[in-house]
Amino acid sequence: MIRNLFIALLLMATGTCLAQSNNPQYDAQLAQKLGADEYGMKTYVMAFLKAGPNRIKDSVARNELQMAHLKNIMRLANEGKLIVAGPFLDNQPIRGIFIFNVSTVEEAKKLTETDPAIKAGSLVMELHPWYGSAALVEAFHLHKKVEKKSVAD
Repeated sequence: MIRNLFIALLLMATGTCLAQSNNPQYDAQLAQKLGADEYGMKTYVMAFLKAGPNRIKDSVARNELQMAHLKNIMRLANEGKLIVAGPFLDNQPIRGIFIFNVSTVEEAKKLTETDPAIKAGSLVMELHPWYGSAALVEAFHLHKKVEKKSVAD
């Protein structure tokens, strides 16, 4: 009886030790705050921004639309809904990417519909669920520390 109890306690202790993190830098509070799973990852939605069917020829109107697009990006970032955004620099049909801090394509679709360039048909977005580091959520806060001038000003 005592032997069986000892074995049971030993197995419970072993299980507890195995369940703990083997990473000495692991911060459980930060992981929880960022929504990380046990691997430090979470689900996002990635958007590929593609050239849309309506290309604006007038340079003034195109610049105004671009500025409205950038202001919308900043609004979404400030709300914590958009954590990465940027253009590709090779003038191809895929113009840029967004990484939305939402877990479903449906949520991301609603956010893309607020973009003036999407509304104008200048851009279209292709949305995909994506699994990446939960630490990406901190990118916007770090960016504010290295941004000398906003692209939306």
